[in-house]
Amino acid sequence: MTARALVAALLALPLTAAAADKSPLAGRVAGSPQRCITLRQTEGLTIAERDLILFRESGRRIYRATPIGHCGQLQPFNTLILDLYSGNTVCENDRFRVLTPGTSIPGPYCRFGKFVPYDRPAKVGS
Repeated sequence: MTARALVAALLALPLTAAAADKSPLAGRVAGSPQRCITLRQTEGLTIAERDLILFRESGRRIYRATPIGHCGQLQPFNTLILDLYSGNTVCENDRFRVLTPGTSIPGPYCRFGKFVPYDRPAKVGS
């Protein structure tokens, strides 16, 4: 085993579809794209639609991630298997695979692009 393989953590996360919430980013303001996010701060992730992954961080912030290139099996109700090389951090170019329900062999590797934060605008208090 290589040192990189020893550091790598394989994390399978079940995902839910965002069918009930047609536009989870509606009313939110996009921030500057980030290269990495910390999974410890996220409450979960969702494949919202083909080629769109959402990482939720509290009720205030959602990170939008899209794969670099086409990731054929990326669609709602599938499971992401992340290859983590930086502990609890997922970064641009990190690899993941998609597992389709009812199968036991994940699809080919895909890579994350940048992570764009979407925040709810601050409420103006009285």
